[in-house]
Amino acid sequence: MAKDVTARVTRSDGWWAVSVDEIPGLFTQARRLDQVADMVREAGSLLGVDVGAVEVAPILDSDSQRMLEELEAARKEAEEKQRISSGLTREVIRRFRDEGLTLRDIASLVGLSQQRVAVLSKDV
Repeated sequence: MAKDVTARVTRSDGWWAVSVDEIPGLFTQARRLDQVADMVREAGSLLGVDVGAVEVAPILDSDSQRMLEELEAARKEAEEKQRISSGLTREVIRRFRDEGLTLRDIASLVGLSQQRVAVLSKDV
């Protein structure tokens, strides 16, 4: 049965140094983060361990970690704002259609192409 593991990676001289606590003695390296899982599986096979899912856990300095957390929070906030904006756009299009405005006028008012308004007006 394959063993799921966490690969802890630290940047070192242009490489990612990789260790896996779940498999004692498993150490490897990779040039890029997208190569870590394959390198862990290969190193695991050399140690006689069938490695399943590999979670890559970069260990970063506190400033870099903080910046990544801020980025993730900003992206989540932007996604939520986009969701709200999309809902409001559909609501405005519905209201303007109910008031008899043309697709062209609605497009001008909401800042979308007439084609996009036509598609969205079918959804409402």
